[in-house]
Amino acid sequence: MTHGFGPVTPPDAECRAAAEQRQAQLTKPAGALGRLEELGNWVAACQGSCPPKQFERARVVVFAGDHGIARHGVSAYPSEVTAQMVANFLGGGAAVNTLADVAGATVRVVDISVDADTDPHISEHKVRRSSGSIDRADALTTEEVQAALAAGRAIADEEIDAGADLLIAGDMGIGNTTPATVLIATLTDTEPVAAVGRGTGIDDAGWIRKVAALRDAMRRARPVVKDPVELLRVAAGADFAAAAAFLAQAAVRRTPVILDGVVVTAAAMVAEDLAGGAKAWWLAGHRSTEPAHTLGLRHLRLEPVIDLSMRLGEGSGALSTLPLLRAAVATLADMSTFAEAGVSTAEAEQTQSTPDLRK
Repeated sequence: MTHGFGPVTPPDAECRAAAEQRQAQLTKPAGALGRLEELGNWVAACQGSCPPKQFERARVVVFAGDHGIARHGVSAYPSEVTAQMVANFLGGGAAVNTLADVAGATVRVVDISVDADTDPHISEHKVRRSSGSIDRADALTTEEVQAALAAGRAIADEEIDAGADLLIAGDMGIGNTTPATVLIATLTDTEPVAAVGRGTGIDDAGWIRKVAALRDAMRRARPVVKDPVELLRVAAGADFAAAAAFLAQAAVRRTPVILDGVVVTAAAMVAEDLAGGAKAWWLAGHRSTEPAHTLGLRHLRLEPVIDLSMRLGEGSGALSTLPLLRAAVATLADMSTFAEAGVSTAEAEQTQSTPDLRK
């Protein structure tokens, strides 16, 4: 089922094979650049071009939304911080802004469900103020989940139509690691205590409250686990639904995405159910310290590029990976081949073709 999303075409296998052949001709021992070679080959396949082109319009979209569950002691920060951080993003003062500057990306913030009035130019896709407290109520109505899905799809289309050739989904929302963990633990059938992390830095009492909230929310989520739209409506929130649709539509539109941490990965798990095969267009940027993130990556069978013990969200982990992805493109595209550089491979070939008489 595509749930209204078009079919997902996989990245170009012929271009991937051409990239692998080119890697073997570059002035280095075969496989010597390790994971960078795999990443370059993936970009070539996504672009349908070998050698691949350097990204010209890498774009971060931060999905902002509040969660009723945050009012029940599962976060170290009050919900008011979400709107304050959105203003910080717009002012260029957050980690996502500084990391985007370094990585050669630009940042867009969208208010999907912030529990405050925000700047009109970021709230045109707003669905509601705060999603419901999922331990005791549905996150959204049927109409609201459809509106959030439509918003995410529209945002992906807007960015790709404007020339984005690489997308990153980020998140901002106090309390959002709780619904993220609910989605991941429910989809992987994991006990709450094995999935719950410290989020923004809660103490032991907060962790106990979070486990209890997770247990109650999972009880409500399990009956709809096979229906991705209902799962988003009951147990996630408008920001998650929009992010999931954004990720699914990016794959439909053949645009590569770097995934961020636990929140975006939770949305990605649902996006893969919305549009089967979408994950072929995604790169796991990093591994978060949140236990649920590793569970989610394992479920998607995606291997993260870096592990810097980050847990911020915003797109920060994905952005920290972007310079490495640019390096992978540059080495595949710009290095000389042995023939171009006049470097002899005869000795290497001779070594490979000469039988080992010591056997």
